[in-house]
Amino acid sequence: MKILYIAELVGKAGVFAFKKALPELKNRYPYDFLIVCADGATGGNGLGRTHAAYIHKLGANVLTLGECCFYKKDLTENLEKLPFVLRPENLSPEAPGNGARIYKAGSERIAVVVLLGQNGFYRLHSNNPFAMIQPLLERLKKQTPYIIVDFHAQATAEKKTLFFTTDGLCSAVIGSHTRVQTADESIMDNGTAVITDAGRTGSFQSVGGCEIDSRIKEYLTGIPDWTKDAWDSMEVQGVYIDIDTNGKAKKIERVRLPVEK
Repeated sequence: MKILYIAELVGKAGVFAFKKALPELKNRYPYDFLIVCADGATGGNGLGRTHAAYIHKLGANVLTLGECCFYKKDLTENLEKLPFVLRPENLSPEAPGNGARIYKAGSERIAVVVLLGQNGFYRLHSNNPFAMIQPLLERLKKQTPYIIVDFHAQATAEKKTLFFTTDGLCSAVIGSHTRVQTADESIMDNGTAVITDAGRTGSFQSVGGCEIDSRIKEYLTGIPDWTKDAWDSMEVQGVYIDIDTNGKAKKIERVRLPVEK
């Protein structure tokens, strides 16, 4: 099973870069299943209903969300109708949507799980991911050996700790949220592929995919401004993972593909 994970789309540039690069991605990284982190696809924070449908139509099998999962009302109101969109699993059971599902990938089945870290998120209250991840993965493993976890977290130490907690229980744990690709991709002793952060898709010459001057102004004034898109030095980032039939990763490779404007 070959998995291509596209790192967080940021704004219009992120969606454009993903669309423009898709033919080349298919050639370079032939995949059986495509996961796209879309937590910042609409306006740099959150995912709108229209963007969700559009990215799915382009070919994404699953869209994952993080702390911005409920930022767009039109998506929140329709999450129950969109099985291809996953919000974090460790939220209140009363929250709309799902954070763990099993999907078809050709003749195989694959499970995708999204978890939210607990450090640094103040607008969305989540439950402890460490308290529920092991029984969840053991339950999913009875249905498929292929399990991918998207861990949307801010603290490197929290991500690293989850890697060791889940080693051997899933095929891969892919870190997201910081929008900066790390160079620590590896396969752990018991066969789980990991990376602290897969990066971002959109403008590389930016601040987390956002326009530079607006970020400087925010730090000077304290007033957030997400209205300006960054378009310089666009690229698609992510990871490409090859998984054996027993669910253990054989290979993990970082993806960086420049995109012409």
